Amino acid sequence: MAKIDISLDAELVVEVMVLAGVGSPQDAVEAVVRDYIARGHRTESKDRGLRDVDAKPQEPQG
Repeated sequence: MAKIDISLDAELVVEVMVLAGVGSPQDAVEAVVRDYIARGHRTESKDRGLRDVDAKPQEPQG
């Protein structure tokens, strides 16, 4: 797997470490990125489901 180096504000990373309960800056950043990706996939699935519902013909009500 390819790796990259980035600079981040130390206070920001420490706050993420505390919130995520991890002991290293690397693990903190990975946790945030993985969570962001997972949320994107959940939103994608939810949006896709809503589009499917909207596309179906509505049953007559009443």
